[in-house]
Amino acid sequence: ALYGRYWGCIEQHPCLHFETAYYQPLEFCIAQKIAAFEGGAQGEHKMARALMPVRTFSAHWLAHPAFADAVQRFLRQEGEGIEAYLEHLQERSPYRQDAA
Repeated sequence: ALYGRYWGCIEQHPCLHFETAYYQPLEFCIAQKIAAFEGGAQGEHKMARALMPVRTFSAHWLAHPAFADAVQRFLRQEGEGIEAYLEHLQERSPYRQDAA
């Protein structure tokens, strides 16, 4: 997989974000036959560029037990909302959904 990111620059350049974070990496993936391109977290606006949301995972260790417990509880609750949100976005996919 290739991961597209753009962190900004000092000067303003129109469309630089999309060129560096999406268009050039996508062209590279196609040319190199890279099967997956991840355009970054957040943003329904990415669906207009045919970048569908995907589940991502991360691992963290928190030293303070009470804080770790609070974060774990939050993530369990948040996970349920994220699943529903991903299903909702999948229903709005720009890709053709063939009937079975």
